[in-house]
Amino acid sequence: MTMMNRRRAIALMGSGASLALPMTLAEAAAPAVRFDHGVASGDPSPVGAILWTRATPVGEQGAEGLAGDIALTWHVAPIGGGDAVGLHTGRVAARAARDFTAKVEVAGLQPGRDYRYWFETAAGQRSPEGRFRTLPRGRVDELALAIVSCQLYPGGLFNAYDAIAKTDRLDAVVHLGDYIYEYGADGYGAAIGQKLNRLPEPAHEIVTLADYRQRHAQVKRDPDMQAAHARAAFICVWDDHEVANDDWIGGAENHQPATEGDWGKRKAAAMQAYFEWMPIRDPKPRQPWEAINRSFDFGDLATLVMLETRLLARSKQVTAKGEAPEPDEYAAMMAERARPDRELLGTGQLGWIERTLAASVKAGTPWQVIGNQVVMARIDGPDLEKQMGPQGYAKLTERLSEAEHRQLDEAQASYRAGLPLNFDSWDGYPAARERLYAAFQRAGARPVVVSGDSHAAWANDLYDANGRLVAAEFAGTSITSPSWGDLMPGIGREIAAANPKVVRFCDQDAKGYLHLTLTRDTATARYMTVSTVLAKPYALGCAAIWRTRKGAEAPIEAITA
Repeated sequence: MTMMNRRRAIALMGSGASLALPMTLAEAAAPAVRFDHGVASGDPSPVGAILWTRATPVGEQGAEGLAGDIALTWHVAPIGGGDAVGLHTGRVAARAARDFTAKVEVAGLQPGRDYRYWFETAAGQRSPEGRFRTLPRGRVDELALAIVSCQLYPGGLFNAYDAIAKTDRLDAVVHLGDYIYEYGADGYGAAIGQKLNRLPEPAHEIVTLADYRQRHAQVKRDPDMQAAHARAAFICVWDDHEVANDDWIGGAENHQPATEGDWGKRKAAAMQAYFEWMPIRDPKPRQPWEAINRSFDFGDLATLVMLETRLLARSKQVTAKGEAPEPDEYAAMMAERARPDRELLGTGQLGWIERTLAASVKAGTPWQVIGNQVVMARIDGPDLEKQMGPQGYAKLTERLSEAEHRQLDEAQASYRAGLPLNFDSWDGYPAARERLYAAFQRAGARPVVVSGDSHAAWANDLYDANGRLVAAEFAGTSITSPSWGDLMPGIGREIAAANPKVVRFCDQDAKGYLHLTLTRDTATARYMTVSTVLAKPYALGCAAIWRTRKGAEAPIEAITA
């Protein structure tokens, strides 16, 4: 793990790393702007939140340095009052060195209250309005969270975000990563992107700071994305595609140093763009930029613990997602997988998790929720032909190309030999998973784990190596990103059938989000789905409802499935 020194951090983040800065005469003379990317809030606290916007200089046309820093005034007012009722206001700069993004941490607000906010220029140009809810203090009886991940822009329309924006009861949106993808216009999801006129910008795979900025900007121009950001505060972490597929501390499957340069420089550029364009607190002084793990207390009801499982400590994957190993490689792969020194979190983060969970349990907080990128359960791959019979297997796989069929056959051969479904998930790091489960036990916690990354919906019971039930896992499907279910509808049921003790529900077909409701006694996961990502209008549905009870020693329960 490498820590950036303060001088380098300031140089990379632009002139000054603080969020709100005094204005200058030059800034007051800034040109006319547009608020093309809407507004966003994030990282709520009992007294405020991070507010974000981008002030695009008119005529910028993507050129750097065309305009100086732009002076903005931010305003926050309680929902239900006029512009002058309970108004909080201040100034912030949209800095050229930070791609004209502006970010400020607002404080002095009341806990557990809904607020609206907006930005204005010196010339009176006003941004769209957004809203957020501060974290509550004291007694809380209900909490509603939308859990989202994996929003491939060319993969389809963001109908799920439109649905979230129209949700009546919502305290925050938890984003578990893959906010952007790095691929070019001829890469992942290109076929759908061409049909929908949603090809990525820039057209090539993103590598430089300018590239990552442009990709973030494209996603935030989407009207459904803007509507969701305007609806509630986001609590975000990155997964792999914010930099490159299957990344780890030393590189990534989709990074080739010979043609794409130094991994450290690419990672730093991606992180800088992320901190500029996302409503998240900037890196802490004297801490590595990768350390975005943090926690949030929703009164006395729940503690949300957000993990970082990509850039801080992750060991290299045994094999990348989608790669089918040769049979003579199986033994070596499993031996590498079993090494006790393989890491996903690192000792520092693991200790922080245990201390945070223990403090929450000691305070009498009913729920500890783990915001986690990749699926945590032990999941064996299915032997589809054996489970379904020749005719059922033939029907399931009739859409596959010859190459896809060959890849599936090779994968199933590895599953029959005992290899896990996905080496990039926690299944690729069993010793690290056992260390985390032991930390749960020492802290006295039986948490609810929410996960992303897999483009599928899951309801899993988490057992340690001794067969002890340690947690419940609810994983949400993707906003748009494709899965095996797009090629083989119904395959989720076969994956669940291959894992009867662990996987209680698996839907590989639908797109949407997870709606998690916590009360004093229950945690209920509703698997919300959109009927299509290829057109509007769409229909909003619910694929299943699962729940776990506070203190339950029993598996999760199906309400509807």
